[in-house]
Amino acid sequence: MAKELSKVYEPQEVESRIYEMWQKGGYFHAERDPKKKPFTIVMPPPNVTGQLHMGHAMDAALQDVLIRFKRMEGYSALWLPGVDHAGIATQIKVEEELRKEGLTRYDLGREKFLEKVWDWKHKYGNRIVEQQKKLGASCDWDRARFTMDEGCSNAVREVFVSLYEKGLIYKGSRIINWCPHCVTALSDAEVEYQDKPGHMWHLRYPLADGSGDVIVATTRPETMLGDTGVAVNPNDERYQNIVGKTCILPLVNKEIPIVADEYVDMEFGTGCVKMTPAHDPNDFEVGLRHNLEVIRVLDDNGKVNEFGGKYQGMDRYEARKAIVADLEEQGYLVKIEDHAHNVGTCYRCHNDVEPIISAQWFVKMQPLAEAALECVNSGATKFVPERFTKTYTNWMENCRDWCISRQLWWGHQIPAWYCADCGHMTVSREDATCCEKCGSKNIARDEDVLDTWFSSALWPFETLGWPDKNAEDFKYFYPTDVLVTGYDIIFFWVARMIFSGCEHTGKPPFHTVLIHGLVRDDKGRKMSKSLGNGIDPLEMIDRFGSDALRMNMVTANSPGNDMRFYVERCEAMRNFANKIWNASRYVLMNLKIEKNELPAMEELELADKWILSKLNTLIAEVTENLDKYELGIAVQKVYDFIWDSYCDWYIELTKARLYSEDEASKTVAQKVLLYVLDQFLKLLHPFMPFLTEEIWQAIPHEGDSIMVQSWPKFREDLCFKTEETAMEAIMNAIRAVRNRRAEMNVPPSKKSTLYVVTGKRDVFEQGAGFITRLAYADQVVVADTAPAGHEDMVSCVTADAEMFIPMNQLVDIEKELERIAKELEKARKNLASIEGKLSNENFVSRAPENVVNAEKEKAEKARALIAQLEEAEKRLKK
Repeated sequence: MAKELSKVYEPQEVESRIYEMWQKGGYFHAERDPKKKPFTIVMPPPNVTGQLHMGHAMDAALQDVLIRFKRMEGYSALWLPGVDHAGIATQIKVEEELRKEGLTRYDLGREKFLEKVWDWKHKYGNRIVEQQKKLGASCDWDRARFTMDEGCSNAVREVFVSLYEKGLIYKGSRIINWCPHCVTALSDAEVEYQDKPGHMWHLRYPLADGSGDVIVATTRPETMLGDTGVAVNPNDERYQNIVGKTCILPLVNKEIPIVADEYVDMEFGTGCVKMTPAHDPNDFEVGLRHNLEVIRVLDDNGKVNEFGGKYQGMDRYEARKAIVADLEEQGYLVKIEDHAHNVGTCYRCHNDVEPIISAQWFVKMQPLAEAALECVNSGATKFVPERFTKTYTNWMENCRDWCISRQLWWGHQIPAWYCADCGHMTVSREDATCCEKCGSKNIARDEDVLDTWFSSALWPFETLGWPDKNAEDFKYFYPTDVLVTGYDIIFFWVARMIFSGCEHTGKPPFHTVLIHGLVRDDKGRKMSKSLGNGIDPLEMIDRFGSDALRMNMVTANSPGNDMRFYVERCEAMRNFANKIWNASRYVLMNLKIEKNELPAMEELELADKWILSKLNTLIAEVTENLDKYELGIAVQKVYDFIWDSYCDWYIELTKARLYSEDEASKTVAQKVLLYVLDQFLKLLHPFMPFLTEEIWQAIPHEGDSIMVQSWPKFREDLCFKTEETAMEAIMNAIRAVRNRRAEMNVPPSKKSTLYVVTGKRDVFEQGAGFITRLAYADQVVVADTAPAGHEDMVSCVTADAEMFIPMNQLVDIEKELERIAKELEKARKNLASIEGKLSNENFVSRAPENVVNAEKEKAEKARALIAQLEEAEKRLKK
């Protein structure tokens, strides 16, 4: 039996109650059902430090739409949630807390510090989960995972050891990206490049034999303290006579060799390049070829170390100033040029990254990249939109070995132990207690932890029970189906998941990567703390309801493109929710039936067939759009159908029947109203889950929740194309008459005869009742020729008919002409005043641009109003 809906929809009251009902009902839990196909999405795990921001809200809304759609389609739909330990970010947060107490992590020691981090995780780690629930996320919370839980930690260790055993993980001294602020190594993907203004210093290095000097050009004079050679191109005729000689390194007063190497660009600078193998990746490679010494002169904090002589202890930029001053004083500085260059910065703290030589752990990328490229090139994994395939393949084809060690304490500690007695390194799946080579117990574990992305690269399979190949969830739900993520982490995460999935499970981890853009503010700027333009999704939910925020996110979304966030659109979507609520309330108040079923086909009237046919097309199109991940297009079609076809038209078309004495017709109208309402609530459910559940619970239904109802299906027997076309012809006629009356300022209460001239008399005679009521006529005359005196009538035309309205029955034409003349005079004066302002050079040049633009807009509006009034005057005079 239908229930009554309250007068006003209160999302704040409804949403928490509905979510609790879903959780108690266990509807989010995915069962392994051999009769059903699985559909799996793993949530990109937000940082344990995190708080819901607009990017998360967009991510979650899109995933929830897909999972709710597939659940209703009959799949065993699993949306697996979790959070990431986020190594650097979390450690920094906890160290900030300690600093308030005047402590550092070293004061506590590793074990006590990690206890603090775990405490912090337990305190704040669930904050974002609770916020995702407010958004309506229908995740299987029973399966929630954390990248450092026991299962994920086992998977990480298994992957590390197996890659090490295959020779794909190695430890070596290489030039890596080092952040002196975060005091850790970074992978290439964690470095952002920015063009910054700088200088090129030209320095004189005297030849040791006194025969002259070489001029080198450098952008980083502070690293000269670690120079161990100078290189020239072997084909450079200017310098062939000095190859093999030595020169004196200024300030350090040390002889260094001059070598010939094809790496040197003869056109750049002077064609002579100082070689600092410990501080530049290219110099390092040249140094290997020419056996140059490797001397590191900066420490982990970016300060000059013990090899820097009198500059020891200075920060790198402080040392630069002092060194340049000394070079100038001692006559070694030839000139300084302005030079913009590309500087690597840390993606977390945005400080300049320092390339330094360091002993780190690396993953050999080339063998892994091959399978990962093949997986995308063969179409086993597709990107939506397709253009992001290029971004992925470019990175994969050019990726260097991945530096995976981090000088942190929070994270997965590297499972390698070093023997103090024989120097052997033991890498093991179990914690080692003695050296595997000499048996000594005098062993110490590697202090470093793994890059956060190393563990999150395993997310699609580690969360399902891998490395246990017999884990039931892994066997049933893997590979997963769709990954929904932003384009900003294709390299960090997507690429690494693909090569990890291919390498460790033999299968790509998902068949589709749905890429969305960033959420920007209404001016198109990236939301950031520094600009103060971030919008809190929780505040939007409190003000407008979760459904309104979700609709804002999805309607504005097209795959791969950034979206602008307008608060006004949240308001518009709340108005849409209210429109549906009021329409549903109206239907329920007029419902005398207790069962949701369609009437017999022969009982259906023209308007019923029209709405059912429109609904049928909508079901087919929306299903196809969702299958193609066109979520924004799908929901726009549902929105238009509900607002326009159902609320503005069908409800109006059935009013006369609902209040008539014809019980049979009244019942048919009720049945169709209810059936269409039920169907569109299901189509809208993935997008607006709370509102649709609350209304669905109030209408006659079977089952416990709309979220486990079957998705609507296209029905051949509900295709009424002829009736749909006929009804559209009638509606077009009604629209045309109403528009013409509005132009002539005729109120709905004033009625007249309406003549309809058409070649489709049967259609318009059938629709005469609708036209009489909705086009405000006192009678409708359908004919195939124009009525007598039509020359003095106002007419309007559609593709199927011409309508004539005897205006003398509605309007005192003399009075109306007088009114229009007054309006015209006022509008022309207004336009003249605005144009006067705009022709004033002083105003245009001095007023702010937005003020001038506002005046121009007013002028346009005034011209449009004058044109409308002149047209109305012309018609009346006719």
